[in-house]
Amino acid sequence: MKKLLAACIALQAMNPVGLAEADDSWGDVLSRAVKEGKASLDFRYRFEWVDEDGFDDEAEASLMRSRLTLESGKLHGFTGLIEADNVTSIGANDYNSTENGKTEYTVVADPEGTEINQIWLKYSGDGFSGTGGRQRINHGNQRFVGGVAWRQNEQTFDGGRIQWDPLDQLKLDFSYIYNINRIFGPDDGVNPADLEGDNFFVRADYQLAENHKLSGFGYFLDIDDQGRYAAGKTVNNSSDTYGIAYAGEFDWLALNASFATQSEAGDSELDYDADYYMVELAAKFKSVTIKAGYEVLASDNGVGFATPLATLHIFQGWADLFLTTPGDGIEDAYVSVEGKLGPVKLAAIYHDFQAESSSTDFGTELDLVASWPVNKQFTVQAKYAAFDTDDSVRFADTDKAWVTLQLKL
Repeated sequence: MKKLLAACIALQAMNPVGLAEADDSWGDVLSRAVKEGKASLDFRYRFEWVDEDGFDDEAEASLMRSRLTLESGKLHGFTGLIEADNVTSIGANDYNSTENGKTEYTVVADPEGTEINQIWLKYSGDGFSGTGGRQRINHGNQRFVGGVAWRQNEQTFDGGRIQWDPLDQLKLDFSYIYNINRIFGPDDGVNPADLEGDNFFVRADYQLAENHKLSGFGYFLDIDDQGRYAAGKTVNNSSDTYGIAYAGEFDWLALNASFATQSEAGDSELDYDADYYMVELAAKFKSVTIKAGYEVLASDNGVGFATPLATLHIFQGWADLFLTTPGDGIEDAYVSVEGKLGPVKLAAIYHDFQAESSSTDFGTELDLVASWPVNKQFTVQAKYAAFDTDDSVRFADTDKAWVTLQLKL
């Protein structure tokens, strides 16, 4: 918390007039902050069911996440926010949260508990903003840095972030992060709830033309060792990653492509140089969108390209079999169809997974989802994933289903 306070004080110093003008008393300032601020509540109930080969019992998790967010009004360029989350079991509790000790069940990575999800102070004005504190950071499509909002306990970042638009077409984004609050928190379990270290995120987005954007990024992770955990859970997540991405639309056709290269960094015990590349085409036909993509996380010296801070659930299948890249890498060829049936949004995705540096066939997966935004406040979603493999030594046939009810006030 000392570092959080230091980051907030540094941001305050950016404003030459301070938080209160000469003709404003602190009482006036606080009164306006409250009157111009806003409060919100978010309740998300989810039932998750998992049937995984190798476990005699099916996992069932019935959990409610309750979130309270308080944000101040803007005063002389400054805003502040505090957000608290509570995750509580309100029904079936037969699952391994990674910290509850129920290892007879497969993992549903949603531990119970209460924590401060965000607490920050921000200064913004004239194309510039600086944020200090615990905050949500989502870069691009979240392939490298994201909040993992799918899980009940969101991933947030402690540190400072500067965003600057020096040109209308150019956006610059720089972050220094000294602690990562992971989905396995708020308390340590089989996995650490926090990853401490000196981490830098750098990103630049340039608008080439309308509907055409080029992005460059660098992620420099130096994770501290935590003695009670194996190096693979902490220090071996240290890496340097450089990359470039393009997103463009041509009338009815859209193209997304990216490339990155990665090597070990900091005190990592690994020794590798691996690449990442992805290309995706999307065609829109009235209310139906068809996508086809090919994503590769390569490997070197038995180490796969890693994205430990990504919102991983979005990628490589919702069954989450590849949250850690295999040592022989992975190739994911996929196709999806999205559309609407009345107010209900529907999507189906098919994945074919192969090893990148060997001849191994990892398996296939079918993902299905139906989302119904009943109104602006209430949403219902049903989701299903089925992973099938012939490589039972390394992977397990897995079926997962979710029902989610979300109310925002």
